[in-house]
Amino acid sequence: MKFKIKLTKRNIAVGILSIFLIAFAIIQIYPLIWLFLFSLKDNAEIFGGNVMGLPRRWLWSNYTNALTSGNVWVYTINSALVTAITIVVSGILGVMASYAIARMRWKLSNVTLTIFLLGIMIPIHSALLPLFIILNKTKLLNTPIALIVPYIAYALPMCIFVCVGFLKGIPKEMEESAFLDGCSIYRAFVSIILPLIKPAVATVSIFTYLQAWNELMFATTFINDAKYKTLPVGIMSLSGQYSTEWGPIGAGLMIATIPTIIIYILMSNQVQASLTNGAVKG
Repeated sequence: MKFKIKLTKRNIAVGILSIFLIAFAIIQIYPLIWLFLFSLKDNAEIFGGNVMGLPRRWLWSNYTNALTSGNVWVYTINSALVTAITIVVSGILGVMASYAIARMRWKLSNVTLTIFLLGIMIPIHSALLPLFIILNKTKLLNTPIALIVPYIAYALPMCIFVCVGFLKGIPKEMEESAFLDGCSIYRAFVSIILPLIKPAVATVSIFTYLQAWNELMFATTFINDAKYKTLPVGIMSLSGQYSTEWGPIGAGLMIATIPTIIIYILMSNQVQASLTNGAVKG
């Protein structure tokens, strides 16, 4: 049985687009594959001309060394704690503030929204010294709070910006009908609004996660105690003054990357729904 492929303009266009997307996916995924292979080599192999190929010896011990000798597991727990608190607190405060701004009638709602949005325009470098002085005077340096509070403050503007735009696209009649049935504003918020804005919350959570998980400047400046260091700072400290074992550093970077991949896979549908809904409403 012979199959004939009918070449049409549409088939040619789909084929070209598929080739382009496959090539783009390979380009995006290859650095992760390279990092994985890099993490399983020793210095002799890395600097001996085999930096791009498969390892001659698969040194899984690099992961053990990174987790134990390099204390990467401690840094991972610290990062997970700081990031989780940042996501939860900024999400709760951001969604509640967005609901008040977008759905309630009060004179200063637009002014309040503008003030929050100005926070997006403040460079992180300009806040470094004032924050250091404040945290030093309040005795909060070298504590997890020194990172959690600034992270929440920087996450709120983006959260409010996304959620307010999403809430303005939801018809108010849905809440009004609930109020007529005797539903309180709190129950309407929890039972009606929150389920509708799940895609927006998921999108904001991923942005907040990436910001808090990968942040280095505040973590380097505000934390000096090794037991409170986050993962980016901890991996950076694996580099020695005179010699550096690059395999365990690659293993630490791989460990830091895995949670990001898992979280995006679990929440990708919500993010896509948010983007789709935003495009339809726009």
